Amino acid sequence: MTVDQEPPAANRRSRTRLVLQGLLSLVLMVAIFYYLFTKIDLAQVWAAITAMTWTELAILGLLAVWNLCTYAFVWMAVTPGLGFWRAMVMTQATTAVANTVPGGSAIGIGMTYSMLGSWGYSRSRTTTAVLVSGVWNSFIKLAMPVLALALVLLQGGAGGGRVLAALVGIAGLVTAIVIFALMLRSEDQARRFGLLAGRVASRGLRLMGRAPVTGWELATVKFRSRTIDLVAHRWVSITVWSLVSHLSLYVVLLVCLRDVGVSDAEVGWAEVLAVFAFARLVTAIPITPGGAGLVEAALIAGLVGAGGDKSQVAAAVLIYRALTWALPILIGIGCYGWWRRQAWTTPAHGAQPAAGAPQERQA
Repeated sequence: MTVDQEPPAANRRSRTRLVLQGLLSLVLMVAIFYYLFTKIDLAQVWAAITAMTWTELAILGLLAVWNLCTYAFVWMAVTPGLGFWRAMVMTQATTAVANTVPGGSAIGIGMTYSMLGSWGYSRSRTTTAVLVSGVWNSFIKLAMPVLALALVLLQGGAGGGRVLAALVGIAGLVTAIVIFALMLRSEDQARRFGLLAGRVASRGLRLMGRAPVTGWELATVKFRSRTIDLVAHRWVSITVWSLVSHLSLYVVLLVCLRDVGVSDAEVGWAEVLAVFAFARLVTAIPITPGGAGLVEAALIAGLVGAGGDKSQVAAAVLIYRALTWALPILIGIGCYGWWRRQAWTTPAHGAQPAAGAPQERQA
């Protein structure tokens, strides 16, 4: 049974679940922001923001643009032949959805398939790119608390919360690496993992009254062969650009703090990295779209706990989120509209045309 053939009752349950998820996310966001705004002096926060110079604002703007560009470079690394502008259009459009819609990450993945398919990439190549970029992103996100803790320890201090975050990061990183290594070790291991993942997914779908999945063992075997080829030729660029993307996000936060007056003596750069890494770790599960509310709460609590002034920290975090959460939404809406209106019929160089895609430049 396909998605289109699902019974009306299943479709109604799916829509009801989506509405309830959206309402829960909205209530949670409102509650978090209400709590935060009752604990800080908004007049002082606004004063800290308006005290910034035009030079500081211009530098922050350039950093924000660079940060957005790094997303495109990551996708260019995992998708051979994908040009910069197409990568920018795709990453900004999908990020806009992930930042605004409950369950937006899943919808964004669907948009990725649609966009890459319109440019001639087959579903199997898109799947490889999605999974490899996701795996590398997870590796770095889990490794950053460990790196941050080591840097803080070298500077002479680390609290229990940071140690716990680092331990969680180590455990998650080791688990992710082991699973990834087992999948690539042999076809038999990949097939076993696909069967296990398929059984787990089928049980979850059965609880929702949906048909079980099939063929996951074949998909994991195919993923293994494509991944080995991609990683063998591009692991350096994938690693470098993934790391640059994460560090660029951190630099935007660090500069925001310094521009509003939080000095290195109050909160050192290594402590900022530790708080940043912890916030990224605790918001790995998308409870709210783009981590709205959760990211702000985690960053403000962590940076104030590290010694920063509450009003200045709140001002820096709000600026940071405006540049890294709100700005991609605005740009992404424009990118999606552009993609919908463009007659881009020629596949990107190096793409393997999917069924029904233009055949002028087959790989």
